[in-house]
Amino acid sequence: MKIYIKKPEKISRNNKEMDNKHLQFSSILIALIIVFCAHFAISQEVDDESEFTYDMNSPNGPDHWGEIHPEWRLCKKGKLQSPIDLTHKRVHTTSKLGKINRDYKPANTTLINRGHDLMLRWVRGAGHIHINKTKYQLNQLHWHTPTEHTINGRRFNLELHLVHQSRNKRIAVVGILYKIGHPDSFLSKLEPYLKALCSKRKVEKRVGIIDPRKIKIGSKKYYRYIGSLTTPPCTENVVWTIAKKVRTVSRAQLRLIRKAVHDDAGANARPLQPLNNRLLMLYRPDDH
Repeated sequence: MKIYIKKPEKISRNNKEMDNKHLQFSSILIALIIVFCAHFAISQEVDDESEFTYDMNSPNGPDHWGEIHPEWRLCKKGKLQSPIDLTHKRVHTTSKLGKINRDYKPANTTLINRGHDLMLRWVRGAGHIHINKTKYQLNQLHWHTPTEHTINGRRFNLELHLVHQSRNKRIAVVGILYKIGHPDSFLSKLEPYLKALCSKRKVEKRVGIIDPRKIKIGSKKYYRYIGSLTTPPCTENVVWTIAKKVRTVSRAQLRLIRKAVHDDAGANARPLQPLNNRLLMLYRPDDH
């Protein structure tokens, strides 16, 4: 009777091949995870704004944002950048976009001083808006003074940004413009917390439950275009919705927002960016 014995070196070779395949698979998996995480990171607004400034004469000013970090390159090289002038010479009026469908809900919030602005962040989101059958979760809001967007070249005093994100990380921002006038009722509710930041110079403060449904838009008409974040990393393909009605805010409320930031700057508005033949639409409900 003949007995066949497998050679040890073949077994070793097979094991080695299996180990190599396992190593290759692990490397690919790690690479995919890194790419996914990197994409997620660069799609967000920065929480620490100390690395850039709004001073046009500074080496870290708006004209140089794209040079500070490689992942901020769109701030300089992007073709779909925001803010823009909402000029009626280029606008296309339509009734087909549909009204702003807000499905918001109250949720716990934290007020954060990011360096150049104040951000109110909802813990685990505060409901959604629906745009083109896509659901975007409301995550945070913040203010810019003066307004970043202009209407026919006119700049106003304050701009509120409601920042949303979909499951596939697409971003949608609803903007509301304000001019000096009567106090804004939503800001009035936040005044005690803004004052606390002014007096104690805290970076972060728990606010509690805030209902975003209390934020008044005031008009069914709005502008719509595809743009970018207005702060680094200036991520593009952001769906912008700017309410056409300009609301009012008091001088005291405006001063309070700037005073609470502690950045010694009088403004935090990015300069206007070229439209670059983008489609700018104005939604107006069909009268019939």
